[in-house]
Amino acid sequence: MELTHFNEAGRAWMVDVSGKDDTERRAIAEGRVRMLPATLELVRQGMMSKGDVLGVAQIAGVMGAKNTSRLIPLCHPLLLTGINIEFELNDKTSSIDICAAVTTTGKTGVEMEALTAVSVAALTVYDMCKAADRDMVIEYIRLAEKSGGRSGTFVRAAEGEGMPDARQDCRGLHK
Repeated sequence: MELTHFNEAGRAWMVDVSGKDDTERRAIAEGRVRMLPATLELVRQGMMSKGDVLGVAQIAGVMGAKNTSRLIPLCHPLLLTGINIEFELNDKTSSIDICAAVTTTGKTGVEMEALTAVSVAALTVYDMCKAADRDMVIEYIRLAEKSGGRSGTFVRAAEGEGMPDARQDCRGLHK
C-alpha cells in the first residue's frame, strides 16, 4: 500500500486527480457521544438550555462536510450532491449515535467529508450539552462504508460489543 499525499521528494502535496474519471461516490461515517442518562433525557425532551441539540448538530454536520477542504489541508474542494445526517438516542449505551452519508459525482471520494460531518456534529452535541455534563465522551468516529472510484467498495465488518453495525443503525442512509 502506498501513501499518496507525498511527492517524489517526500513532501506533502495535494494529489493530482485530473486524470481520473468522474464516478458516483458515497461514504457513510459513524460516531457516538456517550453521556449521563440524565443528559440524554434532557436532549430527548428538548430541555437543554442552548436549544434543539439535534437540530443544531445536524446543520453543523452539514456545514462541516461542506467545509472539509478548508479544515483538512490536502483535501480537494468537492461539489457535494447530498449530505444526510441521522441521530439515534441510545438508552442502552446512554449515547447519541451519529451517522452521516455524503455523495458526489467526481474524481475523488467523500470519506473525509462524511468523517468531518460526524466529527463536527459530535462536537456540537458536546458544546450544546456541556453545561449539564462535562464528562461526555466522543468515540467510535470511523468510516462505515464507501463506494465508487478505483478502490471500489468498502464495508466495515460487523463487530461485537461497542459501536453497533452502521449498516443496521443508519437505516435511512443505506439506500
